[in-house]
Formats: sequence, C-alpha cells, structure tokens
Amino acid sequence: MKIYLVSIAAGTLIGFLYGLLGVRSPAPPLVALAGLLGILLGEQLVPVGRRLLRREPLTAAWLAEECVPKVTGVPPSGDAPPSRPNP
Repeated sequence: MKIYLVSIAAGTLIGFLYGLLGVRSPAPPLVALAGLLGILLGEQLVPVGRRLLRREPLTAAWLAEECVPKVTGVPPSGDAPPSRPNP
C-alpha cells in the first residue's frame, strides 16, 4: 500500500510542476512516455553517483546488472523474478 501512496504523492508533485510550467495534463502520449523514460534514467543517477563517490569503477557489467534491469524491467539473466506473497 505504501508504494501506491508514494506513487500518488509523486504524481501530484509532477502535476503541480506541470501546472507551474504550463504543460497540459494529461500530456500527449509521446511527451508522457519521454517523461517516464527520464524518470527511469534519473533514478539510475543515484546508484551511479554513489558508486562514483565511493571511487568504485563503473563497469559495463555493473551497469548491465544494476541499472539496465531497472530501466527495462527485465531481470538479469539467471535471476528469477521476485515472488509476491499472496494476501
């Protein structure tokens, strides 16, 4: 339930920013998709930044394992999708 509340709060904040910027909402599909892609890519800046601050190398293997699955929604090969408990 918490994830849905956070999602609604984030959507409300973005809606507020749309209003300040004068962007119509709902945005045209291409604009909305571009915004969602930007959100996904922006989320990956945090683990990359943390890794750089710890002076750890950014390798293609780390990016493929840590960032790509979060952007594409496809788990790394060999990983089973997480099981969800039944309510």
